[in-house]
Amino acid sequence: MRKIMFSAFLVFAVALFSVPAFAEGPVKTLPGDVTLVQAQTILQAALKKAEEIKVPMNIAIVDAGGNLKAFYRQEDAFLGSIDISIKKAVTARYFNMSTRTLGAASQPGESLYSIEVSNDGLILFAGGVLLVDKNNVIIGAIGVSGGTVDEDESVAMAGAAVIK
Repeated sequence: MRKIMFSAFLVFAVALFSVPAFAEGPVKTLPGDVTLVQAQTILQAALKKAEEIKVPMNIAIVDAGGNLKAFYRQEDAFLGSIDISIKKAVTARYFNMSTRTLGAASQPGESLYSIEVSNDGLILFAGGVLLVDKNNVIIGAIGVSGGTVDEDESVAMAGAAVIK
């Protein structure tokens, strides 16, 4: 009986305290942040490219703060590439450059050698690309994993191109 009462109370409390947050109040999307509509458009363009090259991909889109905004795993895409695609997008956004560019700067003897161990691990091979809008504002990033690094990057670039 106590369990039933507690469960009913919990459902009531969640409903009571969560509805006003969505029903009223100021818009919380920051200027310069990728919107859900933009993220879906980017995702569709990336998926189209992945289908054209016939490589199953994991595609992640992060907002301007590096937070996951949209994600899609195609049928038969590698499970291990889920995390890689997200980290590629986050890496590109954290350092405001493609993962290919950052990877080149992180080689032995280069100025950013060993940067991949920072920020709970970064991905430093191609497939992470910034999302830059028509006003040249970085609004997020896209990360793609599942094929070769060149295939990943081509899919990411196809997604990023639709918002220019």
